[in-house]
Amino acid sequence: MDSSHAPAGSLETRKAEVTGPAGSESSRARPQRRAGGRLLGAHLERFALPLLLVLIIAFFGVFPASSTVFLSGANVSVVLANQSVVTLVALALIFPLVAGHFDFSVGGIAVLSSVVTAASMAHFSLPLWLSCLLGVAVAAVVGAVNGLLVARFGMNAFVSTLGMATLLGGLIQWYTGGLAIIGVDPAFTKFGSSSWLGLPRVVFVVAVLAFLAWYLLTHTPFGRSLYAIGSNNRAAVLVGLPLRRYTQTAFCLSGTLAGLAGVILAARTGGANADNGTYLLFPALAAVFLGATAILPGRFNVVGTVFGVLFVAVSVSGLTLSGAANWVDQVFNGVALLVAVGLSSYLGRRRSGQGT
Repeated sequence: MDSSHAPAGSLETRKAEVTGPAGSESSRARPQRRAGGRLLGAHLERFALPLLLVLIIAFFGVFPASSTVFLSGANVSVVLANQSVVTLVALALIFPLVAGHFDFSVGGIAVLSSVVTAASMAHFSLPLWLSCLLGVAVAAVVGAVNGLLVARFGMNAFVSTLGMATLLGGLIQWYTGGLAIIGVDPAFTKFGSSSWLGLPRVVFVVAVLAFLAWYLLTHTPFGRSLYAIGSNNRAAVLVGLPLRRYTQTAFCLSGTLAGLAGVILAARTGGANADNGTYLLFPALAAVFLGATAILPGRFNVVGTVFGVLFVAVSVSGLTLSGAANWVDQVFNGVALLVAVGLSSYLGRRRSGQGT
């Protein structure tokens, strides 16, 4: 039959019959592939920091200059024990940050707690348990004052907590005269230096506190409300969330965790040193902002923060064992903080739909 006399559209119809199902399948497959690609990208984004941590461990584990010591039990124990205080200071930072506020006083609060704890035993001969309780209680009070200044008096958290950190540093110098406090209960020092199941005891304390912080932020109405306040406090007020009370509670929890960090610091050092706490603050900040790029990208979270602490600690340990100079520690912490703040800010904007 002459094709010129074929029914109109028959050729197109035959083509559609042949190619239509495949084309339709291809059309359906493209969105599925795109969705699969987005899902894979989201998983890579969430677990990029843990994967990078594994790669760093593998690298320094085989690098000739560090391989003999890096993976040894002694080095692992030292790294974990030394980072226990920084981890708690980082956890203390999370609560105000989730609520949308900085707290630059956590390092100073931790040192103040260590001074109160050590001085209670060495200068006033108080029992061990009471000395530790006083250290945490004083820290919680300072955190409550921070919350009062920010939530009730509307002071800028950046400025007020920076002022509090300066004030605490001055008080510490005044009381100690710039000298270390020694002479604490030997049982206290033994706890800070001893191990259990091959790991430092303080690591188990930090693990329990990290679990409690994670549960509070992710599995309770308070934690979910705190995220809502930090995301959009105006909307949080409109739906009836108690903005002031929750903000005050966040700062009080921050002070309490910093106080616990101070107690562990005193146990680890066998006393207390006169310091303003900045050596604790900046590694903790780097860890928290690095943590905001992982697990829950764009949100401050406990699990990501723990990975952030480990990443910074393992990297610095590997560089030190490889023969890096003393200044590398500070440079690495500074670079990590800058990169982490940039990434977490970008992820936060993208998550809220404001990024490109």
